[in-house]
Amino acid sequence: MHPDFWLDRWRNGQTGFHQASVDGDLIRHWQALALPKSSRVFVPLCGKSLDLLWLRDQGHAVVGIELSDIALQAFFTENGVAARRRTLPHFDLYEAENLECFRGDLFGLTPERLGPVAAVYDRASLVSWAPEQRGRYVEHLWALTGTGTQTLLVTLEYRQAEMKGPPFSVDSEEVHRLYSRHHSIQELGRRDILGNEPRMRARGVSSLTDVCYRITRL
Repeated sequence: MHPDFWLDRWRNGQTGFHQASVDGDLIRHWQALALPKSSRVFVPLCGKSLDLLWLRDQGHAVVGIELSDIALQAFFTENGVAARRRTLPHFDLYEAENLECFRGDLFGLTPERLGPVAAVYDRASLVSWAPEQRGRYVEHLWALTGTGTQTLLVTLEYRQAEMKGPPFSVDSEEVHRLYSRHHSIQELGRRDILGNEPRMRARGVSSLTDVCYRITRL
């Protein structure tokens, strides 16, 4: 989607994609990555997700990136996290203990600016991209990471004709099309979650599956 779409969502408070609690898939499956506690974890399109704090509580150094300054200011204010804000070329950087959040365009982020990361956590990023944008997104993440970097990826599967995304349906075939050239792919679990998603039912979705993958960069 065009950046203005998401900036308008945050400006207008249309943030139904934000979860008011830590994601269940993160809690269930994060240990499958078997990362040392001190590992650095990257969270693209992080919004004001509480998952950032959960990952930090596991001992990780967490780095997020988000387009909307409204989202990042809300995250730090609502959670009482003291942060220092610095202006960098093309980005603002919020810095707290074991937590950094870039405010700016993901595609402007370079490996040098990001630094080495052991893992990527993607709950709401891949499913936010329209089909024609996903390849560029996955290739950019490949360029930002090194061999052995793991990704915990959460996707949604539903009949795309029933609802106009975002979030978009990204099925297993699409995940393999996008990632298999540079990554190994392991499905960790899938769950029927339609009963927990009244907004999706209201938009006409008749079946909804949440799927979690462990993806390792080759």
